[in-house]
Amino acid sequence: MTPSSWSLWRRITALCAVVAGLLGVIAITATATAAANRSDTTQVMDRLTPAQANAERLYSQLLRQQSSARTFALTGKDSDLDGYRDAQAQERQILAETERLVAGEPALVTAVHDIATATATYRGQITEPLIARTRAEGVTPDLAAPTEQSRAVYNAAAGRIAALSQQLATRRDEVARQVRETSTLLILLLVFAAVVVVVAGVALALLLRRLVTRPVTDLAAEVRRVAGGDYEYAIGSSGPPELTALAGDVDAMRRRINADLNDVQEARRLVEEANQMLEQQAAELTRSNRDLEQFAYVASHDLQEPLRKVASFCQLLQRRYSGQLDERADQYIGFAVDGAQRMQRLINDLLAFSRIGRLTSGFKTVDLNKVVVDAAAQFDAQREVTKTEIIFTGLPVVRGEEPLLGALFSNLIGNAIKFRRPDVPPRIVVGSRLADGEYEISVEDNGIGIEPEFADKVFVIFQRLHAKETYPGTGIGLAIAKKIVEYHGGRIWIDPAHRDGTLIRFTLPVPVADPAPALPEESAL
Repeated sequence: MTPSSWSLWRRITALCAVVAGLLGVIAITATATAAANRSDTTQVMDRLTPAQANAERLYSQLLRQQSSARTFALTGKDSDLDGYRDAQAQERQILAETERLVAGEPALVTAVHDIATATATYRGQITEPLIARTRAEGVTPDLAAPTEQSRAVYNAAAGRIAALSQQLATRRDEVARQVRETSTLLILLLVFAAVVVVVAGVALALLLRRLVTRPVTDLAAEVRRVAGGDYEYAIGSSGPPELTALAGDVDAMRRRINADLNDVQEARRLVEEANQMLEQQAAELTRSNRDLEQFAYVASHDLQEPLRKVASFCQLLQRRYSGQLDERADQYIGFAVDGAQRMQRLINDLLAFSRIGRLTSGFKTVDLNKVVVDAAAQFDAQREVTKTEIIFTGLPVVRGEEPLLGALFSNLIGNAIKFRRPDVPPRIVVGSRLADGEYEISVEDNGIGIEPEFADKVFVIFQRLHAKETYPGTGIGLAIAKKIVEYHGGRIWIDPAHRDGTLIRFTLPVPVADPAPALPEESAL
């Protein structure tokens, strides 16, 4: 394949590969040079320069030792030796610091050791004997006078210090020269990189103009001609394979436009039919809602009235003839009374379920702390008998209907008290947290719990997991709770990971005006 037949992507990739290779070599070289420059700069600034300053400090400490020893020889006062001892301590510290600074430079480390040896020789041969003789013989002016030997030993030590200073100066100048050389090389590398980038940019611009801009302009002119209504005009293009393929695709689109027009007209007809069906379904839904409201009215009035009569007369039979008939007759009357009362409860629960979301007073700001307190107050008698403890930890303020939210918490708290474990006082914990932009409310109890396989079934209307003789009720409580939560824009579920009792979680939207409120502290009832 010749370069003239390469695709645009391949040509740009080849150009970028060449530029990237050059810049990579430059970057590697510059990195190594910068590392060497930084190392040399650090050596000059942080090692050699402080080490040279230490050489000067060593000379001053040697001079202090000489002066302090001579002063003691003239006065005989021990206090005059404080400077002598301090100078020795300073000398040891300076020698240790200097040896650390020149570590890695064997010649300089040897020079430091030579200084330590020379100063130790000076003290051992000159100052220490002078101090000892002064202590033994007393103050004698002749002892303080310098001798040829003391001058020679002192000059030897001072010479070692001067030699170290000269070596440090020479080494610093050598490393400084290396710093200047690497800095110059870095500048040259940066200039070369800039030249490579400029040349690559110019080459890329020319390549794009020749292979993209001009062919695209020609193709756009042909497309505008077709867009003007000339669907018979054949579109073609010269240029890289990508633009040739694009021109072929556009021409294929032109050939399909006429066929697609018929499809659009057919689709429009189908949409009109679908709209008519939607309108019919909306009308049927409206009629269905009216029928549902009428059924609710009949259930609440026409059905309730005869049912109340049946229940009342059954109860009259039970009170008047209880014990007068045989045992089976009393049992049948009891069944009739219980069935009538249960039917009343089912109808009332069904009506309450159907009214959720239909009879609304509008959403308002609701403090869930107050809702929990009011809901718990409905069970004061049961709480006192069962020694129930209710704890709620910082509940938020939400938007909703307070009666419905009260019914939600009443159902959840009532279930927690009803399905308690024998001989274990119920403990109910209501908590909340902010998760994924919504409030997550939890109601946890220590009751008998719900098996994971029934976690979804308990939210079905009239679904019961226990016989009515064991736990009374119609089995609609959690279904009402689910409908109330969904009406408020949330969702409700049972946490299957919680095994000690039941943990029900549900979500409520965060009010728009209060995206991240602070939650109050824990309260208990």
